[in-house]
Amino acid sequence: MKRIFTYITIAAALVLLSGTAAQAQPGRRFYVDAGWQFNGAFGNGFVKNASGWGAYAEGGYYVLPRIAVGAFASYNTNNEYIPRHTVTYSDGSALTTDANNSLFQIPFGATLRYRLGWKSFQPYAEAKIGTNYAREYTYYPTIAYRDSQWGFYISPEIGFTWHPFHKSNFGFQLAVYYSYATNRSSYFGLSGINNAGFKLGVSF
Repeated sequence: MKRIFTYITIAAALVLLSGTAAQAQPGRRFYVDAGWQFNGAFGNGFVKNASGWGAYAEGGYYVLPRIAVGAFASYNTNNEYIPRHTVTYSDGSALTTDANNSLFQIPFGATLRYRLGWKSFQPYAEAKIGTNYAREYTYYPTIAYRDSQWGFYISPEIGFTWHPFHKSNFGFQLAVYYSYATNRSSYFGLSGINNAGFKLGVSF
């Protein structure tokens, strides 16, 4: 997880540098956003908690004054504590213990953004489409089980970027989103992943 976070951070830094080099101003053709992501997973029987263990990076180019195409990547981890219970196995043996469930996701893909203005304050609506890598863990005191898979990913998002400083690329971003991924795990009883949350970051 630390290695993946490092890769995303490096990628975000490279995109930020390239966006700065483009000398984009409010009303610019390029945009770059990156920051912290708070994510809640729901609608599944594995993990239903919300967590602030997440980050995102995205960038794009306005092919028309209001319409941009681009790319995104993010990650988030949701954890849920399972109180002490008894697990019965197929051979008749049983184990009484507590556990921790963990759901780790890395969605990435393409974006289509429509902004409502191109001054310093820019509300927007965005659609994301791509793929989602998910890995599930159940941790017991002495053993852990895991599964991983790929799924199709789609996410609508609304938010705004605000560039308060005159003749500066630097600004702030706030957005809310919903996402659905088709990841399935028969072992963990996972049939699709629903997420919802918000993002808070910087914009260049």
